[in-house]
Amino acid sequence: MIKVANRLHCVEEYYFSKKLREVALLKASGKPIINLGIGSPDLQPPQKVITALTESMADANAHKYQSYQGLPELREAIVSFYKEHYQVNLSPSTEVLPLMGSKEGIMHISMAFLNPGDEVLIPNPGYPTYQAVTKLLEAKPVFYDLKETNNWLPDLEALEKQDLSKVKLMWISYPHMPTGATASHAFFNKLVVFAKHNKILIVNDNPYSFILNDTPRSILSAHGAKDVCLELNSLSKTFNMAGWRVGMVLGNNEHINAILKVKSNMDSGMFYGIQKGAIEALKCSKLWYLSLNSVYEQRRELIWKLADALNCRYDKNATGLFVWAKLPPFLKSEEFIETVLKNNHIFIAPGTIFGSNGEGYIRFSLCASTEDLEEAISRI
Repeated sequence: MIKVANRLHCVEEYYFSKKLREVALLKASGKPIINLGIGSPDLQPPQKVITALTESMADANAHKYQSYQGLPELREAIVSFYKEHYQVNLSPSTEVLPLMGSKEGIMHISMAFLNPGDEVLIPNPGYPTYQAVTKLLEAKPVFYDLKETNNWLPDLEALEKQDLSKVKLMWISYPHMPTGATASHAFFNKLVVFAKHNKILIVNDNPYSFILNDTPRSILSAHGAKDVCLELNSLSKTFNMAGWRVGMVLGNNEHINAILKVKSNMDSGMFYGIQKGAIEALKCSKLWYLSLNSVYEQRRELIWKLADALNCRYDKNATGLFVWAKLPPFLKSEEFIETVLKNNHIFIAPGTIFGSNGEGYIRFSLCASTEDLEEAISRI
């Protein structure tokens, strides 16, 4: 028996990878499962995106290896997108790197900047992949608290009192997953000052800007942010293209070049047709965002009704693709969702998979039809 690498002993299989197998088995056995656990958009991408993909198949270069940096017109489309929606100026040749999904970028960034023993500030609650990747690279996760009493923002004064001498990276995600909290431009400015003072590279993971959010923001709009910040973004949620795996990382030339050294040794470029579709997505008018959010507004109203039926409390000002809800006192997240799954055949994500501060919370996804949501309400 060949022994696996020691690094595998410090991580578990991704929660949803395991849990969705269980949910699939329940469905296969005839249980009428309604899945409100995972944020996989069920709506179609813009039609012009699909058209661009199909028409690209006849292009002479469509089936060749592609550039590690993506098509020049894709990088230009990303730059125009950031200028229009975030008021951020970027160079298409030096400050943008397309990725095969922003999740890939978490690994690439970590490999580019972390050595064994380096420390990484990770939000609690937050996206579990930040911790997993940190451990895989033999760096040390250092969790910082996000709490409802502070609007799910990090307490920078408390962090300054800690020993940050070994901290190399800090992960943030605003609009925040899983809570839907947003960060102001003023707070981003404070984060940049904090990062410069402590020589920390901050990475904002920003895939939810346009879902039920009237004020998309990028940390790169803060004064001096490019010196100490990177931003990840994605087409998955904004354009219903999760399976296409199109993301991007943005920052200054030095940081992007470091990431490219890793990326260029791990893939051979993004498929040409997917890049062509992505270009069309990034050119969408405001009508696309309005139509998308009108659907999610209807669904969110139903999720609120479902949360009410479960005696949960939630913030109607939160944004994003999920509803983060507080359970009644003394209820445990994982026990609660297992009861609902067993008795009502509804799968909801427990807050604890996002960190210990998620105990007592559950997360509903908006990626379900109104018919399914109405059925879930009737079951409860």
